[in-house]
Amino acid sequence: MTKRPAILALEDGTVFEGTAFGAATTKAGEICFNTSMTGYQEVLTDPSYRGQIVSMTYPLIGNYGINPLDNESNDVHVRGFVIEELCRVPSSWRSQETLDAWLTRHDVPGIEGIDTRALTKRLRTAGAMRACLCTDGTLDAEGAIARAKETAPMEGSDFVKEVTTPEGYRWDPEDTESREWTILNVTEQRPSEAGADGEYFRPLPEAKYHIVAYDFGIKRNILRGLRQQGFTVDVVNANTSAEEVLALNPDGVFLSNGPGDPAALDYIHEEIRKIVDKKPVFAICLGHQILAHAFGGKTFKLKFGHRGGNQPVKDLRTGRIAITSQNHGFAVDSDSLPDNVEVTHINLNDDTVEGLRHRDYPVFSVQYHPEAAPGPHDAAYFFEEFAKLIDSNR
Repeated sequence: MTKRPAILALEDGTVFEGTAFGAATTKAGEICFNTSMTGYQEVLTDPSYRGQIVSMTYPLIGNYGINPLDNESNDVHVRGFVIEELCRVPSSWRSQETLDAWLTRHDVPGIEGIDTRALTKRLRTAGAMRACLCTDGTLDAEGAIARAKETAPMEGSDFVKEVTTPEGYRWDPEDTESREWTILNVTEQRPSEAGADGEYFRPLPEAKYHIVAYDFGIKRNILRGLRQQGFTVDVVNANTSAEEVLALNPDGVFLSNGPGDPAALDYIHEEIRKIVDKKPVFAICLGHQILAHAFGGKTFKLKFGHRGGNQPVKDLRTGRIAITSQNHGFAVDSDSLPDNVEVTHINLNDDTVEGLRHRDYPVFSVQYHPEAAPGPHDAAYFFEEFAKLIDSNR
């Protein structure tokens, strides 16, 4: 097979040369790194990565291929993918396509054969930067550096408008997409339901609650997690007014994850401000940051963000430590929050805010991902906490 050369150039003039895979094209965006050892498909289809080039710190990527069941959305949202070594022959029985072919089909460029350790150290030292990934030979190193510098910064960018659902919809009305995947175990008290291609799923519980979920870039495993906890979910566009949401008379409102700068979403802050004193609210990731703005707080850009499945978080109320899955480049400024908003969780690596609750309203949020796809399940209980909050406020 003929190898295609590829160039990854950072705005500070750093250049990495490697081998291309995926689509033959040129893309630019903010470059960041993810420390997860698995879950590259979930990362690539996570709408929160819109506008970014992602580098994986784990060296071998592609070894279990691509399986449509593991997609977090219908699209690949990254602008480029950076790895040390590509596995071209996946070995998982669930694989239906190679990573190379999949990225080619979605017009996303990739580069392998570079020192991802050096790249990660550069980003940790200098901070997140704009970058250009060229795999079609149209730019030399100087041209790629110039293209990186011309790219719009993440600060001030609104990517929510690019990833939110065009029209509202009821999530999984047939209860087929939310079932929990499992390996068949004959000792289980509840029989698993057989699916296609040898997949097995646990049956769903009764739906007891009706909520509205704002789609700022929502992941499918969040929707699955909500349904598995007994929620019927109506998903709405990010521009939906508070009046329209309240007219549905939901038991609660959920604010999802998503991409871009939370400070650029004034039109959303205003609508959420009209909801927090009327319905129980649970928010994660970008939703957590939007909630802070709705309360009158502020957010700031992190030096290189938190992305991976190994972020330690402390619950300040109980002292409990959880290892969490995260993906964000902005954080809430604790000093900007009003007195009636309590910081409930902090990141043990840098003391940034990881959780909030309102002292007067039934409203809480976390910066990390309870659905953990991929990642540890330490925080999965938050979906149950939301159900309890709704029960206590009915």
